[in-house]
Amino acid sequence: MQHIPKLRWDNRTLRCLNVEPLHDKLQYQPRQVSDVIYSKVNPIPLQNPRMVAYSSEALGLLDWELNTEEEKAAAATYLSGSSHLPGSEPAAHCYAGHQFGAFSGQLGDGRALYMGEIINKKGERWELQLKGTGMTPYSRQGDGRAVLRSSIREFLCSEAMFYLGIPTTRAGSVVVSD
Repeated sequence: MQHIPKLRWDNRTLRCLNVEPLHDKLQYQPRQVSDVIYSKVNPIPLQNPRMVAYSSEALGLLDWELNTEEEKAAAATYLSGSSHLPGSEPAAHCYAGHQFGAFSGQLGDGRALYMGEIINKKGERWELQLKGTGMTPYSRQGDGRAVLRSSIREFLCSEAMFYLGIPTTRAGSVVVSD
């Protein structure tokens, strides 16, 4: 696929923590996973992904510019997980914690994937995550996809918080599919 910027990946997180290798048959199977922080998982492609919103400022942090319709269409396939971003290493984050006043044991990213860390031209390190990329070992009962309504809300709120001077994550785009 054309129209992808040359991103400088340095996936330090995966080099420094315990990572479960990719299991073709188990990668989308919700299950207990032991002794790891991340599980390698490939995104599940979408049919006909289309970008409905994007932040040129947030994507610019990665040195990713969308100047033409072809670049936007290509970005939609990469930012939906439908095409592999060269240099990325998709993995779901495993964690534990308390929910509703009780320890809930294993939790994790049931619909988000760490894609890796990009070092931009200024030498800044940014982590790229995709949300709604399909099931992971931590999906529990969901399908691993994201609802458009909550995705738009997260996109708008993250940008609003940033421009209000509140430290936050940045949302680069919202992609829909058939």
